[in-house]
Amino acid sequence: MRLSTKGRYAVMAMVDLAHHSRGNPVALAEIAERQEISLSYLEQLFAKLRRQLLVKSVRGPGGGYLLARSARDTLISDIVVAVDEPLRATRCAPGSPHGCTLSKSRCLTHDLWEALSDQIALYLESVSLEDVCERRVIPQSRLKATIANFAAE
Repeated sequence: MRLSTKGRYAVMAMVDLAHHSRGNPVALAEIAERQEISLSYLEQLFAKLRRQLLVKSVRGPGGGYLLARSARDTLISDIVVAVDEPLRATRCAPGSPHGCTLSKSRCLTHDLWEALSDQIALYLESVSLEDVCERRVIPQSRLKATIANFAAE
């Protein structure tokens, strides 16, 4: 399963906003330049983020966007869901009693992919913007190596 550019770019932009804001509005053009994302694409994403009350817009000179709540209280899952990014690895519609095969039955791997979707959702619900900005997100491979090194000392 791959997260689309919509979800990835929304998270990148929100992390940039959280990192550079310091209580002042940040212009989308600045985020677009730093993150190398099209300004028009960011405008579409931020319209969705604003509708979901994740950001506030400030008009006029020196205007831009601010986080609507603290980076600590903004979860990565909130951002992904706000831009309509599905968090599922199955081909079936969520909650549907029908499967994705031609006969409408569930495939043999359905439960595997559904469990993966649940794990992804749980993980993204456990990580905040602040965690990403403070680099508190550690890939499992590095985490295992760090634990092994600590235990060896």
